Amino acid sequence: MKRYSKNQLQRYPIYLKYLRQLKEQGYTSVSSPLIAKELGYSEEQIRKDLQLVSNEAGRPKKGRSIEKLIETLENFLGYSSLANALLIGAGHLGNALMNFPSFEEMGITITAGFDADPSKIGTETNGKKILDMKELPNYIKEYKAHIVILTVPANVAQKVCDYAVESGARAIWNFAPIHINVPGDVVIEDVNMASSLAVLWHRYLNLKNID
Repeated sequence: MKRYSKNQLQRYPIYLKYLRQLKEQGYTSVSSPLIAKELGYSEEQIRKDLQLVSNEAGRPKKGRSIEKLIETLENFLGYSSLANALLIGAGHLGNALMNFPSFEEMGITITAGFDADPSKIGTETNGKKILDMKELPNYIKEYKAHIVILTVPANVAQKVCDYAVESGARAIWNFAPIHINVPGDVVIEDVNMASSLAVLWHRYLNLKNID
């Protein structure tokens, strides 16, 4: 079984986005040097990444077929089929995510939101109902919505995550600004905005010719 590093998995959607842009511009093939130049990665890194997911070898001076690469990456990333997901925490961030139009292009569809606030239960966001947390176990089972997007405050994140896992969640996309523990048979991915901003700020401070 092939193994992929976290950095590699994070690069594949970036490649896919760039390839889609090239296709829209009328390009039919692309080379590793071109991708490296545009995205800032090394040619060797890109060749290694693409060889891991594609059975098609690059052609000298012609590169690879953009259409085939797009299809390969979409299949690898799971974008070619939709998985049901649900969101817990229908606040400002949660509502923004439920209104985000491109999740289905990434292989998931948010089918409902959940919250403990009585004033939010029964309302809708972008056609998606906000349900009572008590309904979570039955909902996950009925709709096979094993992917949970967590957008709750830090002080309740672990408790809510535990309840989601007990209810049948098997993958947690965590937007709460806190480390969360999950069992070994559950996967979790943290979205750390502070870390991302720190990288941006550091790179910004190292720019030359800032007025």
